[in-house]
Amino acid sequence: MEQKVRIREVLPDGTALVVHVRESACSGDCHKCAGCGAAKETITFPAANPIGAAAGDVVMISSASGPVLRAAAATYLLPLVLFFLGYFLGGGWGGGLGFALGVAGIVAYDRLVAKKEGTIYTITGYARKEGDNNRG
Repeated sequence: MEQKVRIREVLPDGTALVVHVRESACSGDCHKCAGCGAAKETITFPAANPIGAAAGDVVMISSASGPVLRAAAATYLLPLVLFFLGYFLGGGWGGGLGFALGVAGIVAYDRLVAKKEGTIYTITGYARKEGDNNRG
């Protein structure tokens, strides 16, 4: 997964502190659809800086897709599978119990992942400027 970010500062250990502005799904163009009221969220996080980019540079970062896909699978599939398993084994109440166990499993998985080191981001190159075909 790649994202465009701006480097806020380069840290002494060679990593960079990068800033990403998260917008709503409509890219913050709220006046076109009567305004959703979604606020922009600024996220700051560290990234490995093997290219030696400097503060203020706009760069592309990447992260492994595996952890994101595992989290999505756990979030969507675990409650569904446990719901149907519980329903077929125990009837209507079994389905509700299976779903509740699935949600509890997601909460446990989230806490386990939160204890581990977060997603590792790596700066892969400079972001292309509009109309610039020479960099990137």
